[in-house]
Amino acid sequence: MKNPDQRQFELVTVKATFSAIAVGCTAYLVLSRTFYAEALIDAFFAFALASVVILHLRVCPKLLDAALVASGTAIMGLVCFGWLHYPRAVMPWFSFAGLSSFLILVIRLIWARQRKLLGYAWVPAVLFVASEYFASTALAWTRVAHPKTFDIYLLMFDASLHFQPAFLAGRIYASYPSLHNASLLAYIALAMPITVVYGGRLVRDAERAFPAMLAFLITGPLGILFYNLFPVSGPHNLFGMQFPFSPVPYAAMAHVILEPVQIAGERNGLPSLHLAWTLLAWWYSRGLSRAERSIAFAFLALTAFATLGTGEHWLGDLVVAFPFALMVRAVCSYELPVRDTRRRTAFLFGLLATLTWLVLLRYCTRLFWTSPLVPWSLIAGTIALTCIRQRILISATTDSENARSRTDDEGSETHSSPAFFESATSA
Repeated sequence: MKNPDQRQFELVTVKATFSAIAVGCTAYLVLSRTFYAEALIDAFFAFALASVVILHLRVCPKLLDAALVASGTAIMGLVCFGWLHYPRAVMPWFSFAGLSSFLILVIRLIWARQRKLLGYAWVPAVLFVASEYFASTALAWTRVAHPKTFDIYLLMFDASLHFQPAFLAGRIYASYPSLHNASLLAYIALAMPITVVYGGRLVRDAERAFPAMLAFLITGPLGILFYNLFPVSGPHNLFGMQFPFSPVPYAAMAHVILEPVQIAGERNGLPSLHLAWTLLAWWYSRGLSRAERSIAFAFLALTAFATLGTGEHWLGDLVVAFPFALMVRAVCSYELPVRDTRRRTAFLFGLLATLTWLVLLRYCTRLFWTSPLVPWSLIAGTIALTCIRQRILISATTDSENARSRTDDEGSETHSSPAFFESATSA
């Protein structure tokens, strides 16, 4: 048999080996010119990586960790810009910070005795960053699979409201630089509110935080499936330089031919996943601090405006994001049994409302033109019913968590009573 010293030496050797592998993998990514050009310089991916810093410092709020992240960022910057002479840009610095956090977190995970909280932080962070990295591949495949889009149908729906929301938001977006910059930052830095909310839930109760991260993770793949059912590219890609100052005249709408059109651009709807993600972040921020709630709401409001102002989405994309997000939350509310009426109703409403909107927009476009009351009523009804079902689902989840907490407390008291009895009798 091995003595304790030998076992301890072997354990340290294994940990040191895994730590060296982590450092080597990070160095490989930093030194790869291809990875730099494809990922580290991309704004969306850079902010996704940088969001790891928020999660890292949330679970390890130590000055040493902050200093290590800053040092790692500086070293990576010197290597890439000073030694390898990569093209200088701002976004890679965010990527370097995220990679540094990744490395420090995994080393802490290897050497720490209590790994649970660190694991709940690191593993979801890896999955979310990986999903962001592969999202462009999925979008490219969707674009190839669907050369034609249904943007004309969304244009007709928007116009049935007797104004064109995307064009109005686009003109405001172009006229106010500060609002433009804030909205664009919120749109690009989507990972930030997600990480803030998940980190806030994680430090409060690690076990109950995972449904939120699961919802954030599956939103992308599920959204891609719906992109293939109803591909759209947004008014910016449909109108080009005419957006947002040259909307189609209302009188000309009667002569618009409803048919799929072949245009360039990503197939990023329907629904709007940006709005769905920020909706989920706002819903899951319930019970967190006022600062965390404020961050989640600010990103929700700015993202909703940016989706229209940038011309990436139509109003219909945003409306469908509500029941879609509810469906995702119901799927991930696994703390409730599948047979729970409140969970099942939320899921069925979210799914059926999403599919109903797809059918109406594709085959019943003229219905919206019978009266402005029709589209406005459908929008208001969809959002209102979604919010109601979401609140009922939250209430059901809270009741389940409270019941489980009471059961755990009673179990703890029952378990501790023999020890108390023994101490009392011995006294």
